[in-house]
Amino acid sequence: MTRDFRAVGRDLSNWGRWGADDEIGTLNLITPARVAAGAALARTGRVFDLGYTLSSKGPQIGLGGRVNPVHLMSMTGQSVYPDGAGFADDFIVMPLQCATQWDGLAHVFYDGFCYNEVPASSITPQGADRLAIDRIARGVIGPAVLADVARFHGVDCLAPDHGISPGELDATLDRQGVTLAPGSILLVRTGWTRRFTEGSAAEFMSGEPGLTLECCEWLREHDVAALAADNWAVERYPTGDPGAIMPVHYVLIRDMGMTLGEMFDLEALAADCAADGVYEFLLAAPALKVANGVGTPLNPLAVK
Repeated sequence: MTRDFRAVGRDLSNWGRWGADDEIGTLNLITPARVAAGAALARTGRVFDLGYTLSSKGPQIGLGGRVNPVHLMSMTGQSVYPDGAGFADDFIVMPLQCATQWDGLAHVFYDGFCYNEVPASSITPQGADRLAIDRIARGVIGPAVLADVARFHGVDCLAPDHGISPGELDATLDRQGVTLAPGSILLVRTGWTRRFTEGSAAEFMSGEPGLTLECCEWLREHDVAALAADNWAVERYPTGDPGAIMPVHYVLIRDMGMTLGEMFDLEALAADCAADGVYEFLLAAPALKVANGVGTPLNPLAVK
C-alpha cells in the first residue's frame, strides 16, 4: 500500500538543512566543484537542444488554465522609416509553465506551507515574496545523467499507466554503466514526448507514465540536485490514489526543495547516448529572472 505523502515528506524533509533562510533547496548541492565536474563532461562539444519550441501549436489544451504561447508582431516588414530602413519587433504572452520549464519552489504547497516553512500566504496576486524563480538564476548548471527508462524496457514509449520504481532507476543506470554522484541533475526519459510529436496535444496531456512516490526516497538517498523528465508532470498521472493528486510534486518540491523540470525533449540526446554509450554530460538550464515568478520557460542544453 502506498504511504501517505505527508509521512514521506516528513521523513525526507530538507527544511533547515541549508539554513532557515534557504530559498534554492537541493540546488545547494551543485557546488562550484560539481559545476567544474560538469564542465569536464563536455568532451566533444556536441550540443543537444532539449526545449520545446514556443508556439501556438504547443502541448497545452487548457488544463489548469494553461494555454499555448500567443506571439504577436508590433512592427513588421511594412514598418518602414522615411530613410527606407525598418525594424521588426514582437512580443509574446504565455504562462511561464506551458512548455519546457522548471517548477520553482513556490509552485507547490500544502497544509499552508511551501518549502522551508515559507507560508503559502506569502504568494499573492503580485507573485511569490520568497522562493521566487529568479533565486535559481545561477543554480541549474552542472553534471547531468540521463536515465533512459523507456530504452531499458525496449520500447519507444512507456505505457500511460507505467509507474517507475526505484528499482527501475537502479537497473537502468546499472545497464548504462553510470554511477549517479551526489549533486547531479537527473533526466528521466519515458518516451512520452512522442505522444505529442507523433500524436496530439490531447493525447500527450491525457495522462502519463512517470515516477512513483517511492522514488522520492531514492532521490534523497542519491542527493539529486534537480530532476527533469520528458512528460508534463514528472510523475505518473493519474496516480491511482484519490487522496493525492500529485504526491511526488508535493514531497519533492514542498518537502525536499527540489526543482523539477517538465517537458524536456530527450529524444535526440537519448539516441546519441545509446549510440556512444555515454549517458553523462554538462547540462546548462538557467531560469529566466522573473521577479516573483513561480516557474520559468527555458531551452536547456546538454553538452557532451
